[in-house]
Parts: sequence; structure tokens; C-alpha cells
Amino acid sequence: GPSASAAPPISFNEALQYFQTADLAECRKKVQATARGQGLAALVRFLFGPPRLQPQLQGERELALAMAQCGLDDNESVHMRILQTIYKRLTRSRLGCPRYGTHWEELGFQGADPGTDLRGTGMLGLMQMLYFVMDSRTLPLAHEIFKLSQHETQARPPTSFACSLRPRPPNFPFCIMSVNITRIVVQALREERLSRECNRRQQVIAVLNDLYAAAFLRLYRLWKWQHKTIADSGFLLKELELSAKKKPKQLLKSLEAYVSRSPPADGLPQPSPPSGGRPGQEIGFTGVCDLQVELEGEARLV
Repeated sequence: GPSASAAPPISFNEALQYFQTADLAECRKKVQATARGQGLAALVRFLFGPPRLQPQLQGERELALAMAQCGLDDNESVHMRILQTIYKRLTRSRLGCPRYGTHWEELGFQGADPGTDLRGTGMLGLMQMLYFVMDSRTLPLAHEIFKLSQHETQARPPTSFACSLRPRPPNFPFCIMSVNITRIVVQALREERLSRECNRRQQVIAVLNDLYAAAFLRLYRLWKWQHKTIADSGFLLKELELSAKKKPKQLLKSLEAYVSRSPPADGLPQPSPPSGGRPGQEIGFTGVCDLQVELEGEARLV
């Protein structure tokens, strides 16, 4: 397939500037309004629920949701540069790679075309990966997580993940985990669970990126120290979903602490076991084909 290996790497800010000026009208049409409920439920939400996003931040929120509806386009050079930059930064390679091929499976996509794995997260899924590998504060963490996904005790996935809940050998598909985390972050945004933090910082996309990195850090710690396998992934993703919606500030503080002290991976403190579920309980991994592409209401990860 065609290769964009000669294209220069792209920074997150440069890619974001592209989306800020690109024509995303068709993508914006696909963004659904947030359901606020009616009657007593609406009153209870108004009195006791999360605050609403301030008006001056609505445009940035809409941009993020529009990117989540934007598919990977082979004809857009910026899209291809984002994909190539992620590959180079994760693998530490100076060379690019073909647009299609099994090398994407080794990064943790389900098949030879990463574009098919972005349903429900669109280019926002790739943008958050780009942020993860281009920010000097989070790049070491990205490398540690990718290293864990390639560990000898983490068996490589088959040619492609079947859309089923059949038990599979242990594996840790980095990019599919990333897509799942982006989807969780998008849902938290849509349900206004992040409005307080966004209002405080007067930012939306930066808050989304930090919450994404914080959730990935949480996943990494649980997976590494509790010796999780693919059978635990559904439960772990559900735990991340609840944390992102109910305790986003706590997740963000854990990322701040990690970044401020930048400890080696082996120095990460062992977290306490999460509530609910049983270690080793066989819960099917959430492949992209299992995701419910609906952005209203509660997340459905299995």
C-alpha cells in the first residue's frame, strides 16, 4: 500500500490548528445534542448534578465532538502525518510505514487498516494518541504502556480480533485500549461530567487529553501490578468509565503526581484492588466491533 514515510512528523498543536480551520460541517451534523431530561429528573439534575459548560467553551466542545465524528481520510495529508507520527513515536523508528499492513496489528489495532477501528471516536481517537506520544511529559508513560503490551507474557493477538466474547489468550492491544479510553472520555464530556474542570481551566480539549492520559495511567497500573489479562479488560474499562465520570478530579490529580515526580515504571505504587468483580473473572474484551456507537446515556462497554 502507499506509504507516507517521507512526511515530516506533526505536533499536536499543528494538527489541532488544522481541525480548527477545516470544514467539519458534515461531521458537526452527526453530533447529537446532550439529553438533559424533563420534569423532576431535569430539576434534580439542575440542583444536584454537574454544572453546565460555560458558553465561551461550547465551541471547543463542539470541535472535539466533531473530530470524534470525522473518519480517517487517506486523501488528507494531515491525517496521514498523524498516523505516521504515532507509529514512529511508539516504535522509536525513524522510518515510516505503509498505510496498510500487519505492522498496525503489532501496535494494537485489530487489522491492517487503523481507520476501521475508529468507529465512535474518529480522528479524536488518533489525536489523543498523538498527544500522548508527542507530549514530553507523557511520552515515557506511553512507551512503558506500549512495552507492557509487547511483553513476552502478553501473547500477540491473532490476525484480527473476532467480534465475539469468546475467551482469548492474554494480550494487551495498545491502540484498541486507547480507542476505548477516548470513547469513555467523550461520554464523560457529553454527560457534562467534566464541565466543572473545563470551566475552572477555561479549556476543553486540554482537559480531555489529560483525562485520557490519566485513565491510561490508571489502566497501566492496574494491569501491571494486579497481573491482569484480557479476561479482565471489560471490568477494567468499566472501572475507568466510572472513575472518569464520577471522580475525574481524582484521576487528574494522579496524573499530575506522576508527571511531577516522573518515577520509573517499576517505582509505581501498587494500587488497591478495585471494588466489584473478581480477579481473573472472564469478561470479554471490548473490541471496537463491540462498541455501541451511541453517545447518549450510560456507556455500554460489553
